[in-house]
Amino acid sequence: MTTFAIYPDLKDKVALVMGIGQVHVPGSGAWGNGAAVARVLAHSGARIFGCDLNLPAAQHTATLIKREGGFCEVMHGDVTSAADIKDVVDAAMTRYGRIDILINNVGATATGDPVSMSEDVWDHQISLNLKSVYLSCHAVLPIMEKQGSGSVVNNASIAGLRYIGKPQIAYSSAKAAVIQFTKVTAAMYAAKGIRLNSVVPGLIHTPLVEKLKLNGDHEVYQRICQQPIPMGHMGDATDVANATVFLASDVAKYITGQMLVVDGGFTSCSGIV
Repeated sequence: MTTFAIYPDLKDKVALVMGIGQVHVPGSGAWGNGAAVARVLAHSGARIFGCDLNLPAAQHTATLIKREGGFCEVMHGDVTSAADIKDVVDAAMTRYGRIDILINNVGATATGDPVSMSEDVWDHQISLNLKSVYLSCHAVLPIMEKQGSGSVVNNASIAGLRYIGKPQIAYSSAKAAVIQFTKVTAAMYAAKGIRLNSVVPGLIHTPLVEKLKLNGDHEVYQRICQQPIPMGHMGDATDVANATVFLASDVAKYITGQMLVVDGGFTSCSGIV
């Protein structure tokens, strides 16, 4: 059963969600992290403005949220492009005149160690997973500073905390940097009424994982699903969304520069590789 808290202070707040796309997997009830965050925010009455490189995927999220009575508008946007991010931020400001919450959700991994990974793949991974966070903060923080308030939540990963048995050197490096970027920026902007925190997901069952099974990649799917998680199962996107929306809300008004790990105890045990 899907459950999430309602935060009254979020009613009519404007939330900009980067990476809101929801991949449609027939017969699956799984949600992507960005889509689930938008959904939980919308259930508290926030007005969602989102972007995604895959516009149909973003529109699918908007349809699901509107079906549940929420407010959600989406547009195309490449978060590795400063011009695209400016267009998205300008569109949100034209529509609502303010941005109260920024969610940086975009991310993807590529396999490789420092020797096997090509320079092009490294550069793209750093751009997608780290530069995107800088670019959106570069555009939105001045707006929040003028408002005198704002909350930013950046999606990191447990791969940024420790080696989890998969050679994904660029992704791990970028996500570790996201955590540090969040800490340092939070300290710089705390006196300006702006909070920044990071949510750190572990192994989460999303439509992308579900697609592995449907596409016949059973070995990879089983390897993911059979990791030794102390709680005995993977999390889902609502677990990530609940943590994210908590950090975005005024319930967490004295929390900044922190990371909230959502991993079922995975990084708290030894011998996980």
